[in-house]
Amino acid sequence: MARNGDAEALASYVDAGVPVNLTNDQGHTLVMLAAYHGHAPAVRVLADRGADLDRANDRGQTPLAGAVFKSEDEVVRVLLAGGANPEAGTPSAVDTARMFGKADLLELFAAR
Repeated sequence: MARNGDAEALASYVDAGVPVNLTNDQGHTLVMLAAYHGHAPAVRVLADRGADLDRANDRGQTPLAGAVFKSEDEVVRVLLAGGANPEAGTPSAVDTARMFGKADLLELFAAR
């Protein structure tokens, strides 16, 4: 559901008791899967239900860095609005934006 962006179903499952920070065998949270695949509404639903937006996967990557890597600017904004830290993770979202020359996101992070 997170990978496919089914925000309504995600909300229902989490509201019914599925842990909002559920992870798979690689440490990807529901937020990471939704963010990486560009599903801002699903990210918003999870953030609204208390998901840890800075929780890194087993490789140290955060949902925000994944969204920067995939050029998912709407997801980046939803994560930032939810309180995600652009300095969290390895590489961080800031490091990822620098690596790919995304000056607009670097300005957005600096303004935060």
